[in-house]
Amino acid sequence: MQRQLATSLLTTLALALTACSAAPAPKDTRAPTVPTGVTATAGSAHTAHVMWSAATDDRAVTGYAVYRDGRKVKDLPATTLMTDVVGLAPATRHRFAVRARDAAGNVSPPSAGVTATTLPAAAEDRTPPTAPTALRVTADGSRAATLRWSPARDDTRVTAYDVYQADTRVHTVPGTATTARLTGLRPGTAYAFTVRARDAAENSSPDSAPADLTTDPSPGAPPNTAPRGLTATAAKGEITLTWSPPETGAPVTRHELHLDGRFATTIIWGTAPPPGRATYTFPVQDPPGTRYVVTLRAQLPDGTWGDFSAPRTVVVR
Repeated sequence: MQRQLATSLLTTLALALTACSAAPAPKDTRAPTVPTGVTATAGSAHTAHVMWSAATDDRAVTGYAVYRDGRKVKDLPATTLMTDVVGLAPATRHRFAVRARDAAGNVSPPSAGVTATTLPAAAEDRTPPTAPTALRVTADGSRAATLRWSPARDDTRVTAYDVYQADTRVHTVPGTATTARLTGLRPGTAYAFTVRARDAAENSSPDSAPADLTTDPSPGAPPNTAPRGLTATAAKGEITLTWSPPETGAPVTRHELHLDGRFATTIIWGTAPPPGRATYTFPVQDPPGTRYVVTLRAQLPDGTWGDFSAPRTVVVR
């Protein structure tokens, strides 16, 4: 009888422990913070560009919703902090706001509303602005930078400037501005920025000349080891790269070439790499107009691969 009672007690205790260990995780009822820094800029008679700063959450922000005049017009992933709202009427004032959401479906209150008025409709315009000139960039610590440039010209007027990093638009400012501040950069990283001017008919200028920046490393981190001064020039059926290898205390005999963020080939010089700037030409079979984003990194004396160069965009001829 005692043995049966002991067995019964052990079984009851085991069931209780199992029930405790299988208890569900606490329900997530906390909403993300309200997105801040929301701006809206009219890009043309039919578009507005909306940007904001990232919200935070006790677990993770999973997306954003953009509202126009109180109605949701876009759902975006958490990695996206800007968007174009299209299909707007000319010369119309709109109010925009942004809300953040998490995986449990909790939604933040709406951000402070901002307004933008689309441009008046104009006669057909097919002439793009000239490229902005004298682009320069200065670091603001290890995670931010400020760009400055000389204004472009247009037969009507420049309505916006778009900032690109590695051929991806990362910022937009009104056509009256000639500066832009970028945040969210990574410490100890090489960047290349370009700027395009845009008019009310959505004609975009050619890229400005690139401006390079290597952000300061984090405290205690090693210095950046990226190749410097990369240029990419296209000729018929080929692309030629030139650059200065990083100073590593030993000859750099290998580089990795990446196109559009994917490994393409290893450049091997052997035991005697060329002195000074290096040059490498490779064939391309893509049709004219194909765009590539080119980056390089060097193999360091300890056998590891160093930091990537600032990217260069090149168009196949």
